[in-house]
Amino acid sequence: MALLSPEQWPLWGVIAAFVLGAAAIAALGSRLSRVSDRLADVTGMGEAIFGALLLGASTSIPEIVTSITTATAGYPQLAVSNAIGGISAQTAFLAIADITYRRANLEHAAASLENLMQGALLATLLSIPLIAMVSPEVTLLGVHPASIGLVIFHLFGMHLVAETRSAPLWTPRRTTETRTDVPQEARKKGGDTASLWLRFAGLAAGVGLAGYVVAAASMALVDRTFLSETIVGGLFTAVATSLPELVTALAAVRQGALTLAVGTIIGGNTFDVLFLAVTDVAYRDGSIYHAITGQQQFIIALAILLTGILVLGLLRRQKSGFGNIGFESVLILLLYTGGFALLAQGG
Repeated sequence: MALLSPEQWPLWGVIAAFVLGAAAIAALGSRLSRVSDRLADVTGMGEAIFGALLLGASTSIPEIVTSITTATAGYPQLAVSNAIGGISAQTAFLAIADITYRRANLEHAAASLENLMQGALLATLLSIPLIAMVSPEVTLLGVHPASIGLVIFHLFGMHLVAETRSAPLWTPRRTTETRTDVPQEARKKGGDTASLWLRFAGLAAGVGLAGYVVAAASMALVDRTFLSETIVGGLFTAVATSLPELVTALAAVRQGALTLAVGTIIGGNTFDVLFLAVTDVAYRDGSIYHAITGQQQFIIALAILLTGILVLGLLRRQKSGFGNIGFESVLILLLYTGGFALLAQGG
């Protein structure tokens, strides 16, 4: 029993479990990237849509496992900080991927209407929990109506994104650096589709198990150190469980799948907002929106700010600004590090 209870381990064992879980998440996420890029081609879904629906959702498994586990155990601030902190972390990861792409600004080269739509959808979804936090604490079977609204609005938004791909009324102007999403015939012919789906499912399951280890270790860290739920959830677990997005984005950039890199981050972030609805169900002491503090509101506001800057970068399509990166990547990294430095000072 003690083997499965990190709170009974020595502190060094808790830290080791956290680090090993994060490493497993990163390693499995890298393999998910390669399988997903092939599936995006063989299914004909396209990199932006596949990145949002399947790759974005699968690489978010560690975060949702962590948020559900911590919410069920009675750590609402840890659960919400992990869910929304992951959105900020993944947006910062996209800026890091931009630095690694040497030819031009990543947001310029990966111009995509679907990614713009997803960015706007993400900012809209993030506003719903902010409204719920200041609204009356009304629940239905322990679930706030805002959680139901999040799911409905997400489904409606993804329907709009899919429609945009099939019948676009706006397209980005092509430049010499624009990289469009064109399926590669070699990938279509190579590899069995059923085998790819099985590998995809197996890797996703492994990532989920590693996410559970990180969740258990994070609760032990809160109980046995001076670190608050906000810092552990919004920074440590958010970064650890978001590592698949970083690895995926970097791998996709190396493979030239730029639309997949951007779509995975924005699509994964859009999916991550739904974690609030799931954690609200898992948290049985009432509305989770009314069990958190101003620090979680700060994290949500920071996520909206970073998303807005990213969308501005996708619209502006600056080829280069600071070396090969645009203004949006510089601002995102500065605001992300500055924002969490402020949170750390507040405990």
